[in-house]
Amino acid sequence: MHQYMRERFPAFPAERIPSRWTFADVWKEWFGPGGARPRYGRTAQAAAEAGVSGRMVVHRPGQVLVLDSTPMPVKLRETVFGVAVTATLTLALDLYRHGLPAFRLTLQSDTSVDVAMLLRDVMLPLPMREGWGEDMEWPYAGVPADVIAEFTGHRVAALPFFAPETVTTDHGGPYKNHDLVEAEREIGCRILPARVLRQTDKFAVERQFLTIQTMLFEHLLGFTGGDVADRGADPERDASLTLAQAEHVIATWIVQIWQNRKLGEYAPSWAPGEDHSPNTLFAAAMEQGGFDLDFPEPGFYYKVLRKHHVKIHPRRGVKILGLWYHHPVLDEPRFQ
Repeated sequence: MHQYMRERFPAFPAERIPSRWTFADVWKEWFGPGGARPRYGRTAQAAAEAGVSGRMVVHRPGQVLVLDSTPMPVKLRETVFGVAVTATLTLALDLYRHGLPAFRLTLQSDTSVDVAMLLRDVMLPLPMREGWGEDMEWPYAGVPADVIAEFTGHRVAALPFFAPETVTTDHGGPYKNHDLVEAEREIGCRILPARVLRQTDKFAVERQFLTIQTMLFEHLLGFTGGDVADRGADPERDASLTLAQAEHVIATWIVQIWQNRKLGEYAPSWAPGEDHSPNTLFAAAMEQGGFDLDFPEPGFYYKVLRKHHVKIHPRRGVKILGLWYHHPVLDEPRFQ
């Protein structure tokens, strides 16, 4: 400030220029003792007046579901031209158990439809896949695997499913899209977006990305790493997994390893001397509050899709994404 005053106002007496302590006192008086910006101070004040400044206590599965996306640190092989591509990994984290009920891989950046389908996957049981043994089948007491298989029509893997109550996301475009908000309303869950520039609101899912990278991704071919010291000589040449193969590897790893790993600092406070995993926490919650064996109806798939409004041309039919389509079924509702 002194240098600025000397250059812009050379005739101003230097002894009258305020010191840094004076500026510090003025800043403290204007912006508060925490030194926060006014908009953040107003947000905290409004939250306190509304009575939501307290910390949320998560005490049951599905109470809070945290969503986030990141570029997958493993190069994948595209099946049409065989080139190395980067996929986007979208995770859903159950904040109570720190389990991963669903994930999504997309070649490009995720869209609102991808996130809506991810929420639908959270509510549906995961079918058993080829190569999965009996140790990866539905293991929970009280609800036998045969009962689940009778309801779904197929054997179910050991991955809990539930209807989320609250969904926490960041302020990315896909998460703020009106189509996704409408899909969340169809599901019946509340939307609790994270505060801007507040990583603590989503620290759990962001930390899990690093954990998954350490436990899984760095052992796969084509790992790019966080910097040049972590990656191989040529990750694009090393890439060998396709999108479908990578999806199968991640699903197998989640069901077999992640859901059964021992929780450290995330262990429940009511069992300090016990070893719990995401699956055992879900089983304990089933014993305490029961389990709602409820699946979404088949038509729910179409409810979470993006809605399109089209007009029917009397001769050409309907126009979808720049192309005209016609079928005899469109003859009756023409001119609508």
